[in-house]
Amino acid sequence: MNLLFIGDVVGKGGRLAVKQLVPELRKQYNCSFIIANVENVAGGAGISSSCLADFADVVDVYTSGDHVWDQRGFEEEIKRFDNFLRPANYHKKQPGKGYEVFRNAGGGEIAVINLLGKVFMKESSSCPFETVETILAALPLTVKTIIVDIHAEATSEKAAMAHFLDGRVTAVLGTHTHVQTADATVLPKGTAFISDVGMTGSINSILGRDIESVLRKFTSGMPQKLPVVEKDIRLDAVVLSYDMNTGRATEIKNISVKAGF
Repeated sequence: MNLLFIGDVVGKGGRLAVKQLVPELRKQYNCSFIIANVENVAGGAGISSSCLADFADVVDVYTSGDHVWDQRGFEEEIKRFDNFLRPANYHKKQPGKGYEVFRNAGGGEIAVINLLGKVFMKESSSCPFETVETILAALPLTVKTIIVDIHAEATSEKAAMAHFLDGRVTAVLGTHTHVQTADATVLPKGTAFISDVGMTGSINSILGRDIESVLRKFTSGMPQKLPVVEKDIRLDAVVLSYDMNTGRATEIKNISVKAGF
């Protein structure tokens, strides 16, 4: 079985790229399940239901991260979505859910878990290692395929999570830094790992933002608006191959595809 996991989708350009490219990628790589990290879909920071509607017909599950509440009102909108995840290690009183078991149209079930890292992250969250242990203990034994989105700054924390879960989950996939890394691998006990899947955003940008604006911020030290660049969009993702009967990964492949607009 194959699934596609899409790196952080940034702004309108990212949304349109997902809408345009995913149907063909699904066919090309024979993927029966699509997951996308969408914490930057609304103007580059946060989520809105209207933005999710742009590509709702091509994505099965949305994951997020530290910008999940950046858009006013999403704390109410999130309640409309059965397939949206916010970090599981946020306070339990926050709306939404951090994991869920989904039916794969290609066969079997897939558990998706969304975690937030703690190293160099300003958001308040509980220990992701303790949280994932609790979640794994609560999952039905019949669920073999388990995908973890670890939204974190430090590559060491992401790698630690992957080795911590090796043999217990299908994949640990890093998001947040917007730069696709070259360390995609299947660990010894059958868990696929990559430090960061990358970004679905502008090639000619700094992490999806206007270059000149970012340079002014760095060179002056002063606050600066950072507009999202909505052209020359590239979709970064990984294709994960796995055995649905055991949940073990067999291959993880980086892909990077330019949108045709």
